[in-house]
Amino acid sequence: MSALRHFAISAATIAAVLGSPLSAQEKTEFRIAWSIYVGWMPWGYLEESGIMDKWAEKYGFDIEIVQINDYVESINQYTAGAFDGVSATNMDTLSIPAGGGVDTTALIVGDFSNGNDAVILKGDGDLASLAGKPVNLVELSVSHYLLARALDSAGLREADLASVINTSDADMVAAFQTDDVEAVVTWNPLVSAILEDPNATKLFDSSDIPGEIIDLMVVNTETLAANPDFGKAMVGAWYEVMNLMAAGDEAVLTAMAEASGTDLAGYKAQLASTEMFYDPAEAVAFTQSATLPETMVSVAEFLFDKGILGEGAPSADFVGIVYPDGSNTGDPNNVQFRFDTTYMQMAADGAL
Repeated sequence: MSALRHFAISAATIAAVLGSPLSAQEKTEFRIAWSIYVGWMPWGYLEESGIMDKWAEKYGFDIEIVQINDYVESINQYTAGAFDGVSATNMDTLSIPAGGGVDTTALIVGDFSNGNDAVILKGDGDLASLAGKPVNLVELSVSHYLLARALDSAGLREADLASVINTSDADMVAAFQTDDVEAVVTWNPLVSAILEDPNATKLFDSSDIPGEIIDLMVVNTETLAANPDFGKAMVGAWYEVMNLMAAGDEAVLTAMAEASGTDLAGYKAQLASTEMFYDPAEAVAFTQSATLPETMVSVAEFLFDKGILGEGAPSADFVGIVYPDGSNTGDPNNVQFRFDTTYMQMAADGAL
């Protein structure tokens, strides 16, 4: 159900990124936004089950978790200050709030796509077969990034294609059945639907670039600094649900499946192509790895190349990103994105 995991630059987005960041102050009420995607369904369950309320009350807070049906709009609203946190990919966090000047921290590194996103050809062939062909996808999206990485692995560039045709995710399955469409890049559950066609050949998927399309819960850095117990409550609640999922609790998984519009088997199939970090220690290790900065440099270069790394970004180094060891990529004088393992480590240590 990652059909909303994409970004778009529009007048609304530009207006949102110009909004004022949240002011740093101690408070007791917080609002979190999330949208439908396999790895983010726990946020809805946290709200409905009362687990979030339990953890919020432990620290003397009220935390409201709000589902937003439009993923881009949820990030826009967070950027404008309407929410204290939002579920977002690493790419969209960099391009929208961080690129718009809202200092943002990745509080929870929840998962990475490990096959949910794919490049699919009609007929037989390999990545080299894409040369001279049109490719349909949602422009300036995770799909566009996946295509760029796929082409690079085959020594090709986007210029070697006949064209890239912007196609709504809602139309992708039907489009693949038309004579004009020769290749598509999309995400699950659309990938699964298209691959049911015996004439469809999967050429490349996100498991070929593991750890690059990362799904996060990000929060306003100033708000977190002023309210560290807010971070503890969020992370404590999250990993309580991760433990239930890791244990295979079918009541929990079924609730998430139904909320995402599928059944238990369908949801488990999506989880199978998602590398969930059920164990906080695994999330910490991933976030502290030497490959994360390399990934973020690649993402920044892609966003800059497409003209969407913040308003008027002069280079791919426009936004500074800080990692758990204090190192950074990008401009150290414009740090707006931080990967912080403090709270996930507390969960791993049983200190929440």
